[in-house]
Amino acid sequence: MIEVRSNTFTTHDGVSLFYRHWPAADVQPDAGRRAIVMFHRGHEHGGRMAHLVEELGLQGFDFFAWDARGHGESPGERGDSPSFATSVRDVQTFIDHITDSHGIASEDMLVLAQSVGAVVVSTWAHDYAPKIRALVLASPAFKVKLYVPLARPGLKLMRAWRGNFFVNSYVKAKFLSHDPQRIASFDNDPLITRAISVNMLLGLYDAAERVVADAQAIQIPTQLLISGSDFVVHRKPQEQFFQRLGSLDKEMHILPGFFHDTLGERDRAHALSRIRRFVLKAFEQPLQRPSLLDADRLGWSCAEAEELAAPLPKNSPRDLYWRATRASMRLGSSVSAGVKLGFETGFDSGSTLDYVYRNTPTGSSPIGRLIDRNYLNSIGWRGIRQRKVHAEELLRLAMGKLRESGRQVRIVDIAAGHGRYILEALEQGSDKPDSILLRDYSDINVRDGAALIEQKGLASIARFVKGDAFDKADLAALDLSRPLQNVGEAADARQKEARERSLQGVNEHLEPVFNEAAATQVFLQQPAKPTLAVVSGLYELFGSNQMIGDSLAGLAAAVEEGGYLIYTGQPWHPQLELIARALTSHRGGEAWVMRRRSQAEMDQLVEAAGFRKLTQRVDEWGIFSVSLAQRVS
Repeated sequence: MIEVRSNTFTTHDGVSLFYRHWPAADVQPDAGRRAIVMFHRGHEHGGRMAHLVEELGLQGFDFFAWDARGHGESPGERGDSPSFATSVRDVQTFIDHITDSHGIASEDMLVLAQSVGAVVVSTWAHDYAPKIRALVLASPAFKVKLYVPLARPGLKLMRAWRGNFFVNSYVKAKFLSHDPQRIASFDNDPLITRAISVNMLLGLYDAAERVVADAQAIQIPTQLLISGSDFVVHRKPQEQFFQRLGSLDKEMHILPGFFHDTLGERDRAHALSRIRRFVLKAFEQPLQRPSLLDADRLGWSCAEAEELAAPLPKNSPRDLYWRATRASMRLGSSVSAGVKLGFETGFDSGSTLDYVYRNTPTGSSPIGRLIDRNYLNSIGWRGIRQRKVHAEELLRLAMGKLRESGRQVRIVDIAAGHGRYILEALEQGSDKPDSILLRDYSDINVRDGAALIEQKGLASIARFVKGDAFDKADLAALDLSRPLQNVGEAADARQKEARERSLQGVNEHLEPVFNEAAATQVFLQQPAKPTLAVVSGLYELFGSNQMIGDSLAGLAAAVEEGGYLIYTGQPWHPQLELIARALTSHRGGEAWVMRRRSQAEMDQLVEAAGFRKLTQRVDEWGIFSVSLAQRVS
């Protein structure tokens, strides 16, 4: 009997989730620690996967299995979670916990997940681009068979009326497995959760549709097991997911006659032998991923952007539709302040983003304000505001890390827009940075950002200058030395320098070469490199990886070793065609066509420049990510 240990880990919001750990029974000295991390079906818990520890026959691996929020031994209302995205984030926290507490690197983990757990894990793989060894997904519930006509829109309407509520599973154990013991244990297990919240069910559907549509962004080697006689989930989305997977190493197995509990079926030995072979093969060589550094010139995202940039056939139904959409938006701009600003400065401009952050509907009439409210409530702008929240959170986290290590906090934002998100984050905190340098290429943004610095009372530590975020040499020479405020301060600095030189045996006298009028332009002699660089909402606007690489290389040269970088990404957007066909960019009013970068591509660019990713946040729709990385030698 393999030993099992009970443990807990703490989530980002302070909840202690339960998990089981089966230590490896036979660790080979030359193999190192390796792990299989398991995620259970909906309604179940990690104990339902305990049989796999022995049946897979992988004695050289540690096994872990959690109980998701609201399931098994973990707390929370049964079958519920604050959101589907919260459960996805819990996966990342669990993986981090295993690394920190058990000493197993993510590169030495393989994730095995089933049904709802497989959808949670697939979403995590898409949104977080983890560096795990491989994935094994069994009957992922990308589309549940609800059997009731119009069930999904009906649930949405009921939720809008009643708020969140719960529905019970209709599935009987005999339709999950042919194994009599599994059937009996399911019926008699007090930890089985029959209910699921509508929030989680609808969140499952939304995430599944997104991940299946964008599976090419997943670069992780993947094995997919599909039950041939599944009464619970549809097969077609599983096959579509496999066909679109971006991994070069993938395999799919359809298991004839299997019910939904693929890993608990009577004849599961056929499935487990395939899993065992795949696991051992995955660990035969070091972790490898295809390079995405030239994905801007070859691949699916390049082709997608080119298609969006291509004109539509004149007077085709789609052409007429988008022409009508543009006309209606132009009409709306006559009464809506936000839409008007978008057309005047570009919907991707710093001025527009500042307006979105303020989130105050403005118009020339009640109808104008209603249009403005709908405009500000679009999913893209909601994602932008959530990105601001995440950027502020990671900003405070990075500042705390710098203070803990006894280092100065010198912040540079190379494309700050108006700088509202960073200034408001710093204004709210009690710990102020030592210096802040905000930069932007737009004269309007520099003007309005400088005014915002004065308004926030941060002029003593912050300044706003014009700068090119893609000028590698200019970025590499960044200097956050603070200007001396008066002649007395300058004289004190000169005397201090003279004393230091005298102590070193330098016998020279430093003659004053400045006057009161020029004193504010005199800087300390020793350049002060930034210790925290921020790039928010910039790289998403430019498709060229050469531009992004130059910018990141400049920042890598500027940021002190051990310093930090906060960067954003846009791996997904549900309104890409609307943006490309109807909205205009700040670049001369041209069409706003965006090339999406997967999280894996964005992370590779950052890593190639000399940074190591530490943590990440992503909104509940999977649109915008914010990550924190550290400058390494």
